[in-house]
Amino acid sequence: MIRVALAAAVRTLPRGAGLAYEPKFDGHRMVVVRSEADVALQARSGRIVTSAFPDLAAAALQLPAGTVLDGEVVVWHEGRTDFALVQRRAAATPARATVLAQSLPASYAAFDVLELAGLDLRGRPYERRRALLVDLLLPLGPPLQPVPMTTDPELAATWYETLPASGIEGLVVKRLDQAYPAGRRGWQKLRHTDVRDAAVVGYTGTPRRPLALVLVLPVGDETPLVSSPLSAALRAEVAGIVASRAAATAQEATAAAAPTGTATATATAIGLGEVTFRPLDPPLAAEVRHTSARHPPPEVLRLRTDL
Repeated sequence: MIRVALAAAVRTLPRGAGLAYEPKFDGHRMVVVRSEADVALQARSGRIVTSAFPDLAAAALQLPAGTVLDGEVVVWHEGRTDFALVQRRAAATPARATVLAQSLPASYAAFDVLELAGLDLRGRPYERRRALLVDLLLPLGPPLQPVPMTTDPELAATWYETLPASGIEGLVVKRLDQAYPAGRRGWQKLRHTDVRDAAVVGYTGTPRRPLALVLVLPVGDETPLVSSPLSAALRAEVAGIVASRAAATAQEATAAAAPTGTATATATAIGLGEVTFRPLDPPLAAEVRHTSARHPPPEVLRLRTDL
């Protein structure tokens, strides 16, 4: 598993000498690994998702053997990136993925090269890695493309104000002299939306078809809130986790000759009041978009299986 670099959230645009600015695409983090024999696509969690993106895997065969890229997979729809469509692609079965690759083609927005022709570049300065990335991908063209980059903070500020209409959710800021910070929050990110990590303490619906997650946000009075309805991909992911936990619990109960429970609790659903949910113990973690209790319910963007 390749450990990817992470970014710490900031509230204002960092300025100063030696900084580079990139648009932050609203997609799925993906590492592309081109070996001597084939291509492997790795999600941020370490899971191999090659079968879900056959179009990107085929395009990556053009890369030199021994190349590793870090970036974001996005799907463009009506002139903007659509995160829900990326989730749909990611959750597809191999057979369905082949069909979706034609109707919803994916693009890869690469923002770093970690290895090139077998040479590990992670210790090199970002400025040098960026130059190698551009030289590598520009001749190939879509769907593998380097993200835009500028060292001009005024242009970056313009991007920040104008690009959200295209689905860009903010900026990532890096130092030009910086080595690749694998597994660390060595970059900075400035987002338009209020995105944060939350504890997932339960779910509504049934174990086979979860409808929404029950969240405890890291700010406020820690009152559990019910999320907006889950996408099909997230429903499947949560159902899989619930099923694996139920199987493990059943084995433990059998060994102890004790019955398994089906406890429920209640939480606040914005606009609906109190609803019943099924607790998760231990909790999961999820990345959510939420402004305040006066606005629409928290939107679950993805599960944080890396936490």
